[in-house]
Parts: sequence; structure tokens; C-alpha cells
Amino acid sequence: MTPEELQALEKEVAKAKRIASDWASKMHDLVEDRLPAAYEEIPELAQSTLEACKAWAAVNAKLKQAKKTLAA
Repeated sequence: MTPEELQALEKEVAKAKRIASDWASKMHDLVEDRLPAAYEEIPELAQSTLEACKAWAAVNAKLKQAKKTLAA
């Protein structure tokens, strides 16, 4: 992996983390401001948050593996 590819992967991880954090923030806002009245929003919001976190975890694992491979 080239330094440019590694840098691009690091940017991808940062972007995925930001997206997951945005979804987590929306979930927090729901809990803080709109429950119990907006309880019907929970499943969709939870699913989107879960998917964003899984996407971050996948790309983060890829970055860790790339760094491990480069260090070896």
C-alpha cells in the first residue's frame, strides 16, 4: 500500500466516524428531546446508527490491517 493509499484510507475512516457520530447525535437528540412521544422513530434511527457504526468498524479494521502490514 502506498502512502497515498494509506492517507486515503485514513480519510475514509475519519469520514465514516463522522457519519456514525452524526447518527449517534440524532439518537441522543431523540432520547433527550422527543421521547416518549417520538418512540416510533426508534427502530429506523437505531438501524441507521447501527449501519453507520458497522461501516466505520469495517473501514477501521481495514486501516489497522494495512498499518500492521506496513509495519511488518
